[in-house]
Amino acid sequence: MLRVGDLDRAIAFYTQVLGMRLLRRKDYPDGRFTNVFVGYGDEANEAVVELTHNWDTRSYEPGTGFGHLAVEVDDAYKACEEVKKRGGKVAREAGPMKHGTTVIAFVEDPDGYKIEFVQRKT
Repeated sequence: MLRVGDLDRAIAFYTQVLGMRLLRRKDYPDGRFTNVFVGYGDEANEAVVELTHNWDTRSYEPGTGFGHLAVEVDDAYKACEEVKKRGGKVAREAGPMKHGTTVIAFVEDPDGYKIEFVQRKT
């Protein structure tokens, strides 16, 4: 679960920039928050990301214990180009990881959370 400051902006990033689908959304008026679930496939079969928007909080600092989300992609170079074309921010261009051969890249969501692209090995 990621806490986000602007829910519409976060949904736009995960759906329009990363290509996930909005799977479900529920408002909790008594608790003054909304939960949204996004992912690449049905949550019965695929991992999903929960976005929580607390209505009275405009922004958060990513915690020091949180590292990043990781998503496997067919081509990290192409994935970065798509993110840039869709208005997203690439924090680390695609290339081999330090001390290894796996191709990785990092993009950043509007709240500053990092998403790592890990290129699928052939």
